[in-house]
Amino acid sequence: MSGDPNDRGSGAIDYRAAGVDVAAGQQVVRDIGATVAATHGPEVLGDLGAFAGLYALGSYRDPVLVSGTDGVGTKVELARAAGLWDTIGIDLVGMCVNDVVCHGARPLFFLDYIAVDRLDAVEVPAVVSGVAEGCRRARCALIGGETAEMPGVYRPGRFDLAGFCVGVVEREALVDGSALEPGMAVVGLASSGFHSNGYSLLRRLFPEIESADGTVGGGAASDGSMTATAAARLRDELLTPTRIYAAVVADLMQSCRVAGLAHVTGGGWWENLPRLLGTVRDRHTLRVDAAALAPPAVFDVLAGTAVTPAEAYRTFNMGLGMACAMPSEDVNGAMEVAASHGIDAAVIGTVAPRDGDREIVVSGVPDSWQTWRAQFA
Repeated sequence: MSGDPNDRGSGAIDYRAAGVDVAAGQQVVRDIGATVAATHGPEVLGDLGAFAGLYALGSYRDPVLVSGTDGVGTKVELARAAGLWDTIGIDLVGMCVNDVVCHGARPLFFLDYIAVDRLDAVEVPAVVSGVAEGCRRARCALIGGETAEMPGVYRPGRFDLAGFCVGVVEREALVDGSALEPGMAVVGLASSGFHSNGYSLLRRLFPEIESADGTVGGGAASDGSMTATAAARLRDELLTPTRIYAAVVADLMQSCRVAGLAHVTGGGWWENLPRLLGTVRDRHTLRVDAAALAPPAVFDVLAGTAVTPAEAYRTFNMGLGMACAMPSEDVNGAMEVAASHGIDAAVIGTVAPRDGDREIVVSGVPDSWQTWRAQFA
């Protein structure tokens, strides 16, 4: 063979024949360069394509780095079926950033990982465009990532995403629950919909949404009566991106004495809200009312399914994306901050002294969907 890297020799088997197209991967990097660079500020050093992303931390007295990683789960299957690639990039950033800000941190930078069967099966530049938009909303930089072709690991046309976020907070401003006191109010910030949790259950309940033509493509619980138009409409609603709370939490931290934060993700109210208590989980209890914050209309789709309201509140966010604990005298200010960001908010409960072994007491979850609808009419 010659020294030319493009000369593979007569009859030789190369990487491309094995299913991995290096040239296509290099082209993807070129295609996304401007999109990624648009999220950079002066803190980002180096160029896309380096072995690692570089970020100058800046001036902090006693910084604590806060990190988070997540994916978007089986919501990627709906995006694939719809051929809608950019919204799940926003979801990816939201799922990571919303965890990081729960400690009062400012998101600094983000990296993504996209694994595919073949690069030409997924619109990778569109996915990255969504990631960049999510970073813009989160006020952080997209400083790197990886796209991996993995034939034989992923079925044809399938893919997955993962994200990684690092933020920073001064140690004295760290939100860990230690400042919580009985009588503090819990303010709920509304979600934009189902966000990125519980989609395996949603796909089982409504298998039509996963097929491009609205026909049932497997799974189960639907009676098959959903029309193609209705299935496509529901799928589009379920692809609404995860709301990113970085900006509103940053403003709340400036104007209110935020003592606890909880991102409501998989596991719903019962699993996530007690995490707001942080270091004082053994001393305090949360008392919250599920009827205090009206969920977006898309949650009405659960009515009439085999899922009970109680199970729904244990699985989905049910309209509550982020919960913030603060002194009651700061509530009005918090409402003004939320409104300035276009986010509905309500007092959903209080912090109480620990009584027994329960970390959370949830009221307002009805026995039937008919009652649930009535309480928000």
